[in-house]
Formats: sequence, C-alpha cells, structure tokens
Amino acid sequence: MKESVLTPSMNRVVVRFSGDSGDGIQLTGDLFSQSSGIAGNDLTTIPDFPAEIRAPQGSIGGVSSFQIQIGGTEIYTPGDAADVLVVLNPAALAANLSYIKPGGTIIADRDTFVPKNLKKAGYESSPLEDDTLEDFQVIRAPATSLTKEALKDLGLDNQAMARSRNMFALGVVLFLFSRPLTKTVRFIERKFSGKPSLVEANVRALEAGYNFAHSTELSGSSIVIPPANLPKGTYRNIDGNTAAAWGLLSAAEAAGLRLSLCSYPITPASEILHELSKRKDMGAIVFQAEDEIAAVCAAIGAAFSGNLSATTTSGPGASLKTEAMGLAVISEIPLVVINVQRAGPSTGLPTKTEQSDLNQALYGRHGEAPLPILAASSPDDCFYYSYMAAKIAVEHTTPVILLSDSYLASGTSPWRIPEKGDLPDIEIPKFKGAPEEWQPYSRSEEFLNRSWMWPGDAGFEHRIGGLEKKENSGNLTYEPLNHERMTQIRKEKIERISAKIPDQTVLGAKSGHLLVLGWGSTHGAISTAVSELIEDGEDSIGFTHFNYIYPLPANSKDVLSQFEEILVCELNDGQFLNYLRSHFPQFTYHKFTKVQGQPFFTSEIKAAIINTLDNSHED
Repeated sequence: MKESVLTPSMNRVVVRFSGDSGDGIQLTGDLFSQSSGIAGNDLTTIPDFPAEIRAPQGSIGGVSSFQIQIGGTEIYTPGDAADVLVVLNPAALAANLSYIKPGGTIIADRDTFVPKNLKKAGYESSPLEDDTLEDFQVIRAPATSLTKEALKDLGLDNQAMARSRNMFALGVVLFLFSRPLTKTVRFIERKFSGKPSLVEANVRALEAGYNFAHSTELSGSSIVIPPANLPKGTYRNIDGNTAAAWGLLSAAEAAGLRLSLCSYPITPASEILHELSKRKDMGAIVFQAEDEIAAVCAAIGAAFSGNLSATTTSGPGASLKTEAMGLAVISEIPLVVINVQRAGPSTGLPTKTEQSDLNQALYGRHGEAPLPILAASSPDDCFYYSYMAAKIAVEHTTPVILLSDSYLASGTSPWRIPEKGDLPDIEIPKFKGAPEEWQPYSRSEEFLNRSWMWPGDAGFEHRIGGLEKKENSGNLTYEPLNHERMTQIRKEKIERISAKIPDQTVLGAKSGHLLVLGWGSTHGAISTAVSELIEDGEDSIGFTHFNYIYPLPANSKDVLSQFEEILVCELNDGQFLNYLRSHFPQFTYHKFTKVQGQPFFTSEIKAAIINTLDNSHED
C-alpha cells in the first residue's frame, strides 16, 4: 500500500464519485459541490454519464461518474487524476481505476462486491480482497447494509432503501473533508420538498455515512481545504446551460426586449430550454417546436417581430438549421444560435464533449453567409458570452453563433452574480428620422448595420425575405453587380465588428519561443498547464486564448508574430489551426489534438508543450 496522497491540510483536492446510472451519482456530486461552494472553495466539476437511457445495471457501460476539483486557490479544471474515488459497485471501480492517483483513497461499497456484480465488471476475484488495489488506501464500507439498517423502520422495500446509499457515501466524504451536515440536510429538504419520506430516508443515510466515518478508520483523518481568495461578491455554483439561459435573460432586460427561445430538445443543449421555460416571471417566451427547422424558422419570425430571439441546439440540429440561418444572414435579422457541441458525427457520443463543430459554424451554410462566432471558456463564462452574443446580434443586426460544449454545459463553477453596471449596455439600432426617410436596408456609416425596425412600428411597415435585396430599399433584384455589392457589404459588416472586440491578451511571456494557443472550453487545462510550467522556470512560453472566433480580435496577427512557433491545442482534429493558417499562413504552427469525447488533462497539455520545446531545440 502506497503512502496516502491525502494530508490534513491540502490546498486543492480532486474527488470522483461513481456508480450505476441509477445510483444518484450526479445528485451526490452536486450536493458535494454545494457544500464546497458554501465553504468558500473555488471549484470546477465535470459529470460523465452514459448515453443510454438505462444501460444494463451493474455493467461498465452503465457507469455514471462525477468529478470535482476544489481548492483554496483558483480552480480552472475538474482535475486530472482523483485523490479520492468513491465507487458504489465493481463496474464503477473497473471504469474509473485509471482516474485515481497512486496513494489515493478509494471508498468502496463492499456489499456490492459479490460474484454476480464482479462477473459483470470483468473481475475473476474481488479487487477488495486481492492485490489489485495495493497502490491505494482502501476504505471498505458496508454502505448498502448500513443504509438499510438506518432505514429499516421507514416501510421501504430493499430496492428503495438501497437507492439511498449514495447519501451514505456523501456522508463519508463530508466527514473526510470536515464539512457539517446542516447545509446539505437543508438542500435535501428543499430538493424533496413535499416528499417527507424521501427527505427522511436521504437524511438518515447521510447521517449513517457520516457516523460510519467518524467511528472507523477515517476518524482523525479529516482534511481541511481553506477558502479561496476570490473577488468579493455574491456567488453561486452554476452550470454552463443555466448560465447561458441567464445571459440571454439579462441581455433581454438590458435591451428592453422580450426574450423568445424557439428550440427543439437535443442532448446536451436541452437544459437551456428547460431553464427558460421556468422564467415566465421574467417575460421569457418559450416555444418547443416539432423539429429543428421549425425551431429556427420560428426564432427568425420572433426576431422580425421585435423580440430578442434565440435558438439552441447541438451538432446534428445545427446541420438542420443551416438553411434558415442563411435566411437570417441575407435578411440581416438579429438571432442568437447556441450550439452546445458534442462528439460526432451523426449521433456519435451524445453525452461526451468535443469542439468539432467549428468548421460547421464557420463554413456550414450555402452561399456567402458570414456571421459572428463566439466561444465560451468555462461554465460561468457561458453567462457573459451568451450576453455578448445577444449584444452583437442586436447592435449589428446579424445572426450570431455561440459555441459551448457538453463539458461546459453540464459542468459547474462558482459564478459571481453581476452587479448593476458590470455588463455593457445594449443599444438597439432604431431609425431616428421620419418614416418617409427610412429604407429597410439603409445603413450606419461606421458599422454598416441596418436599422432594426419592427412591423409594428407605425410608418415603418416592410417585408423582407430570402431573395437578394436591392441596396438600401430591400426590393427584389437580380442585378449582378448589386448581388456582388450586397455580398461584400454583408461580409464587411461582420468584419467591422472586430473594432468592438477586446484585444487578444497573453499569459506569461509576451514574446519568445513558443505561444500556446487554444479556444473555447480548453482554457482551464491550457492555462493551468502553462502557469505550472512558468512556475517551474519555463520563461519563453506564452498563452493566448480565443473567445471571439470570427471576426478575430484586431491584434491577433500582432500577438502571433511575437513568437517563433505556435502550438494550437483543441478537441478536434485541427480545425482552428487550419482556420488560423488560412488567415496567417506565414507562421509556424504545431497541433495537439484530442478526439476522445473527453476534455484535456492538464498533464497532457504540459507534455505536449515540453515535447514541442524539446523537438524545437533538437532542430
């Protein structure tokens, strides 16, 4: 048995919960996240669950996991390998053993390590009894039997009692990290409000796990993670989909518009639809369409009528929306399209993450149909960039694509709730003159955006459509030179948005040998890797991260030109690298990619950087 990686006072720690998809693992992880947030820790989480609605019970394919890194310092990733792994059956152990550090602590429900379950997980003997786990600290907890004992007088059947053992496991972990039960009990009471029997069962199981840890080998092993020194403010844990929904709500309020969301459910974007369906109190209008095409067309109609309009989807749905998005481009209608990317193609890995829809966002429309593309970097970041996507759409009368992904959508991080004045204003480009002076496609001189007038504005009645428009008037015309002129105007309008985009910044060296570059959700892993290497003395590397994809920030070329070589890291086969090459072919690029349905590990990025530096020195 290796020496434990756990110490009484740690600055950061990674915990991974795992069990069958029906074991309530996601709820367990969420409750531990809530307790960590209340304790003042910074944190980032990632759930990992099967795509099947109900995979075979006890099978490796049916394993659901939830990983969280908490710390007394800023946390940007859910961590690479776990310090603590909680497993509720043998399949969970088999699926996750590669995710725990040597010397890490495994808390296992020993009651489930019976021949039937061991066989399903591919074990010939119990790993709790042989030498499989000799490199780890193992806590063999009789979670199922002690849970049943705690609940025996509640009148529940064996299956119902066993379902509460996730709370037993949570009680053990809360004790291990010196967390009081009171706040978690209150959350359970709110979660199961109106179901007193469920509240009682979960609280009893929670207390049973806590008492087990207190009275056995965990006693005296409590760990204290100090609070993180975060900027002052009011915080809550938030996942990326909820953050995106609230960003749209905030943008609608800032613009003085009603929010319309027209969508069709699709994993992993559906929760944005669910969240906004609860917000009638804030004036949100939610329409669940019969398919993706109907959803985007309804969203265009809502925008034409004067609402802040959005539609949400993932890769397969974005494919179906592309024709109508061309209609929004040629009509110059404000529209926010949120693509929560998942691993493809086709159905692919619908619950796993990827960044492989970038080419689709950039080029996936027929004709010359440019539109702005943004990408969020963290779960809480989805709030700001959905707000900015709405701001750009409204102020520049254009559809905008916001790229999120499954990792951001279902992961959580602390979000500082904005105060009044924290967010930029949104100005609707209404025509200020008399109706007789107005034309539907007359434009501002600075940004070329047309005035956004609504059919209900007296004197400004008009019609638009998908056929080419005559410059200014918007009347139908097949004149060749007019078509070329309008194509150039629509492109120039989008490119001029770069004047409003913040300059690209660099972490670490501002010039030197190697620039490490990423975009979207890879920010946490890359920034952590670069920061750790800089602390270790690598002073010739810098890191820049892109959230504005098209148009690129105005100083992008200048930033790239300060380094001899550029390492582009992304969760696809090199789409952003190829995009950069098309704009700036004069630079020397290297790529580091991962297409496994999983986010980057910090250790992978560090290894890629070191290998790139070593190869450069050999050359």
